[in-house]
Amino acid sequence: MTASLPLDVLCVGHASYDLVFAVPRHPEADEKMFADDLIACGGGPAANAAVTVARLGYRAAFAGYLGDDPYGDLHCAELRRDGVFVELIVRGPAPTPLSVVLVKPDGHRALVNYKGETRQLPQHAIDFSAVDPKVILFDGHEPQVSLPLARKGVPTVLDAGSLHAGTEALMFAVDYLVCSEKFAREWLGAADPDRALAKLAERSPAVVITLGEAGLVWRKGGESGRLPAFTVAAADTTGAGDAFHGGFAAALAAGQEWRDSLRYASAAGALCCARLGARLAIPDWHQLENFLREIE
Repeated sequence: MTASLPLDVLCVGHASYDLVFAVPRHPEADEKMFADDLIACGGGPAANAAVTVARLGYRAAFAGYLGDDPYGDLHCAELRRDGVFVELIVRGPAPTPLSVVLVKPDGHRALVNYKGETRQLPQHAIDFSAVDPKVILFDGHEPQVSLPLARKGVPTVLDAGSLHAGTEALMFAVDYLVCSEKFAREWLGAADPDRALAKLAERSPAVVITLGEAGLVWRKGGESGRLPAFTVAAADTTGAGDAFHGGFAAALAAGQEWRDSLRYASAAGALCCARLGARLAIPDWHQLENFLREIE
């Protein structure tokens, strides 16, 4: 019998290919505009998280779908170059999801994603018996594959970027619910992160709500707190949340203390804002350690 491959973090969910345009501003209706720069690279919350884990020096795998098309080939090649285990990727005739991202000089962006006929993978589409992860990270985009994994007894994290059927299905099935301010607002029906935190913590053992430039709030085991954001000159906020989640999952796999895990993840997210293109901006372990030393 072949032994399972030991992993630090298994990332399950969405992969896309991103075309990132640097623009002076977001265009108005019927306006033609010329971009100042263009970057093409892989993207998607779970795929970016897997790259983050790998660049930080941990063993990562990505499980999800990519099409049998040039974008899928390019993305698979990128993941391999970063050392991500790619044997859990399902390839097929439906297109690789494609995102067009328009980034302004202040780092704020607008994003359009196209999935075509790509559908969620069915429950048994991937055989996970070949891997043995310490932590599993979900982004909610493959709920049928993810839900059985959430019951395996391995520590689990949900990247809840927005409220949809997948994140709703997983939000109270995981050990760590790490959600955006947008998700908290949509779920609560009001823009009140502190009240959302209290309500979510009634059903989740650990909750983190990221607040962008305002940092984050958290509650775990009856304790709660806040963490301010690190200050960086933002070139592109795309992927900052993905890097945060990847850094958080890596810190959990490494056994870091709770507050240290949040600080580590926050630093990864902040550094991801420093360059255009989410995938290109994800830091490696050397950049992250230097950053943390410099701000001490």
